[in-house]
Amino acid sequence: MKKEQFIIHGGIPLKGEVELRGSKNAATPILAATLLTKKPCVIDNIPLIEDVFRMLELLESMGAKVQWLGKRKVKIHNDKIDPKKLDESIVCQLRSSVLLLGPILARFKKVTLPTPGGCVIGARSLDTHLIALKDFGVKIRGVSEKYSFELNDRTLEKNHDIILKEFSVTTTENVLMFASLLPKTTIVRLAASEPHVQDLARFLVKMGSQIDGIGTHYLTIKGKKDLGSAEFCLSPDYIEAGTLLIAIAATKGQATVKNVRIDHIEAILYKLREMGVRMKIKHKKNNFADVLILPSRALKASTIQTLPYPGLPTDIQAPFGILATQATGTTLIHDPMYEGRLRYVSELNKMGANCMLSDAHRAFIVGPTPLYGNYITSFDIRAGATLLIAGLIARGKTVIDNIYQVDRGYEKIEKRLRKMGANIKRVRSVE
Repeated sequence: MKKEQFIIHGGIPLKGEVELRGSKNAATPILAATLLTKKPCVIDNIPLIEDVFRMLELLESMGAKVQWLGKRKVKIHNDKIDPKKLDESIVCQLRSSVLLLGPILARFKKVTLPTPGGCVIGARSLDTHLIALKDFGVKIRGVSEKYSFELNDRTLEKNHDIILKEFSVTTTENVLMFASLLPKTTIVRLAASEPHVQDLARFLVKMGSQIDGIGTHYLTIKGKKDLGSAEFCLSPDYIEAGTLLIAIAATKGQATVKNVRIDHIEAILYKLREMGVRMKIKHKKNNFADVLILPSRALKASTIQTLPYPGLPTDIQAPFGILATQATGTTLIHDPMYEGRLRYVSELNKMGANCMLSDAHRAFIVGPTPLYGNYITSFDIRAGATLLIAGLIARGKTVIDNIYQVDRGYEKIEKRLRKMGANIKRVRSVE
């Protein structure tokens, strides 16, 4: 893996326009879901990011035929798949590889997987996945950081009523995929309802599964023994939308984020308005819109409380943290999901921010404070995007290390920001 850095000279308001890419968090489960059928599937609006490339490599390692039909359109044919050939080295790097569990187990009745890797944002155990699969009657054994799963015939012969331990996105997605290949009815309670979960559910419906309750926390799935081919276009990435809107506001810029699914970001827009961000929304058809951010006279502190969808997403908490450094007053940030989500706070303090960690899940940010360029490190995808915004508003030169984390979730972000006037470049790290 090549090591690269971003070098940013900040203080330039963003201007112009930027168009969203397809949803990262929808792309990885939908690519995994193609394993449920021997028929070819076509996925459009694919974001060209590292997590997508790694997921495609995992499919290819098992024998998938991957054909690019266009810059962002891919055809996948999983007619001859051997799960034993799965590249475990990639599994250990990629958290999204946990999404292979449901479709492989449903199709092949048994699978062995190492513990997935991914972002360093705290404990992300497989407990919720394991409990749900045990409720289906799956036999599970753990051996030296590997888990073996085996499906018995009784699971195929009866209906299931599954109550998830928490609103887990990836567990909901695994259960959706697994149940879609079972011929009986599965009810899922406390299901996650995020837009990317809805995208996956609609893709499964196109493959032949019957799913009621899409967009709610109560799902009913009537699966089939054989699913068919499907074509699907991914929704625009609502986390990227929020990140870019915050970047424009934080730099006191005037720019438009195009092709936004406005119904996906209602909580984000509400919080931006509450903090004093001025905007205009040009509505289009089917909930799509262009959102223009205008220079804001004065930003105000707020409370940033992350919640399951349709609440404020945990993935947008960190960008709001940087916006809070430019707001008047004290902002409380509370992210109860992962104890590592606030690690970026120490990097902001290096740049002159006034941030205090109360505990692993809460931080206080007092503003407004000027930020100054420094050498900082990205810990995960969302923290990396946050530090990039910090560099855009800081005085002087900022160097961001470990930008592979940013590349995992944001396609060629430096090129898109340069088109809006940012002084940012990518360079190879000096070891």
